[in-house]
Amino acid sequence: MATLGPMDSGLSAERIVHLALPDDWERAATTGSYPWSTRGLTFAEVGFVHCARIGQIEGVARRFYDDVHELVVLDLDPTRLGADLVDEPAAEGGGELFPHLYGELPTTAVSAVHRWRRGPDGWHLGR
Repeated sequence: MATLGPMDSGLSAERIVHLALPDDWERAATTGSYPWSTRGLTFAEVGFVHCARIGQIEGVARRFYDDVHELVVLDLDPTRLGADLVDEPAAEGGGELFPHLYGELPTTAVSAVHRWRRGPDGWHLGR
């Protein structure tokens, strides 16, 4: 697995990703099945998979994963998702739109996996 670094943060803002806990992704890579929508909730419970654009992941990590020290950032290939990817506002409201995948995330749609470690001052993309 690659580590998320400065070069990664400069890629297209349209790049679609999913944040995962390392153990969840390792299990999925072994079994071929990734049942998660977001931390602690499955696709079956939520009805879609939470995704983000690369420029949104710092805020998502700070809000939902600030108590963990490592995540994996899954780069998604939109042509392999097999379900609709829809931009929708966050459940808490606000004007920011997030991509939601209306189907389970196929492991075959993950084009790259990057380890991302929280720094001493929080979650930041390499700068």
